[in-house]
Amino acid sequence: MDIYKSALSPELDIGVGCYLMVVGVLSIMGNILVIIMAFRKSSRMKPPELLCVNLALTDLGAAISMYPLAVAAAWSHHWLGGNISCTYYGLVGFFFGVASIMNLTILAIVRFIVSFNLQSPKDQKISWKMVKILCIWIWLYALVWALLPMLGWGEYGPETFGISCSLAWAQMKDKGYSFVVCMFTFNLVLPSVTIICCYFGITINLYFMNKNSLNNRVPNIVKLHRRLLIVAVLISVGFIGCWAPYGIISMWSILEDSSSIPPEVSVLPCMFAKSSTLYNPVIYYIFSQSFRKEVKQLCGFCPGTNSRQVSSNMNDNNIYMSTSGIRPKVPTQQDISVSNVMM
Repeated sequence: MDIYKSALSPELDIGVGCYLMVVGVLSIMGNILVIIMAFRKSSRMKPPELLCVNLALTDLGAAISMYPLAVAAAWSHHWLGGNISCTYYGLVGFFFGVASIMNLTILAIVRFIVSFNLQSPKDQKISWKMVKILCIWIWLYALVWALLPMLGWGEYGPETFGISCSLAWAQMKDKGYSFVVCMFTFNLVLPSVTIICCYFGITINLYFMNKNSLNNRVPNIVKLHRRLLIVAVLISVGFIGCWAPYGIISMWSILEDSSSIPPEVSVLPCMFAKSSTLYNPVIYYIFSQSFRKEVKQLCGFCPGTNSRQVSSNMNDNNIYMSTSGIRPKVPTQQDISVSNVMM
């Protein structure tokens, strides 16, 4: 039996390939735009914003390294390259997936810590050195988990529908069960709980900050950070929501017979999970007025808009990165500290 032959109909394979091509192109373009915008404001970038750039890099890396091969396999009605390419595809998919969820987790923790010091006189709450160490840790952590199946704990293999590869869930019922339990615990359950708790804590902090405030400027700060919080929550919920159906199907493959799931059904969670690389730029574009204007200016859609006009509007809704951007005309020391608060 050819385990790499598609279990889907040729027509459905063509549709899957077209879907992945659209998602891949939009993911690459969107995340490149996020990185370009970050580079253009690099002189004003605060340390925590590097985590947002790091998140865009994980999505961009996944799109570039995975989608071309997935599209070619779908249109060929057969996985291309055999065991070697299958292992490669499963490894990079797992690697970038773990890097993304851990990046979101670290970002939530950092935001939670800073939310306790929104009016702190200390200008820089998180140093560049600390953020760089965190980014390196994220990549090393993801690399270790991705290499474990190569070392014998876990296994990579084809999906049940034949034209994609990931962790070989059905083959890990016995010898890889401990790996699955640890992987779900440390790379899905605990990060998800941490993200939920951190953003719930930020919400509570903002509520009491607004309620107990004696400063007229504080309600405006709280209002901005509520908007920042909404974007952060949407990004986290989008990622976890994309991968949750795939996680459920994967657990079903381990606990029950994977053959009981029709290929046409098992392909849907996989395709939904792959779309996670696209959501962040879309969320930035929908909720950030400054990001939209900068994108339109970069693409030539707003030829009459100059950089000064765009810059003047960045304080209005600068939510696609981490800095709040509140800068009064005549800042006090306290106001300066508030303007440097990250999302």
